[in-house]
Amino acid sequence: MNNNKTSALSRIIRERRSIKMGYKNIPVPQELVLELLNDAVYAPNHKLREPWRFIFVPTASKQLFALEMAQHYPEDMFENRIKYFNEPDAYLIIVMTDSDNQKQRDEDYGAVSSMIQNFQLLAWERGLGSVWKTNMHIYDPNVMEMLGVQPGERIAGFIHLGFFDETPEGKPRTPAEEKFTVYEPKYDL
Repeated sequence: MNNNKTSALSRIIRERRSIKMGYKNIPVPQELVLELLNDAVYAPNHKLREPWRFIFVPTASKQLFALEMAQHYPEDMFENRIKYFNEPDAYLIIVMTDSDNQKQRDEDYGAVSSMIQNFQLLAWERGLGSVWKTNMHIYDPNVMEMLGVQPGERIAGFIHLGFFDETPEGKPRTPAEEKFTVYEPKYDL
């Protein structure tokens, strides 16, 4: 195993940033999103349940999507939400299965989270910015209906997508050593 911290994978993990604004208004190709997803789905997932599906909102549909989404907010937020939903160049909405079984729900959310991280790393490698958003509208039954979310499903998040010029500064992370303990048995054999 290569423990070299300058490996391509290590570098991408450390360099990836959430791109929240500053998109270049360049269409995000559906083919690129599918290519990235076809690699991202190799995330670990218990019993190979693959508890995800995807709704892509292409650049060409963004303005109508923003208008429809803004309608689910109070009137005094309408214009602000139109602006907000028009900021990214495209969206990838992640829909996941929602089990009544807590263990399965946790396993599936872990799998979806891993898949999303894979997608974001792959997108970064290709110069496509992204940020995973879990705003309150993902729980709104009207938004779920608008998007065709079925019973037994829920929205895991909206991935905002777009090409960008400026990379945000990275924020330091707490070294793992500061959150690392070694188990010590309480009994002797």
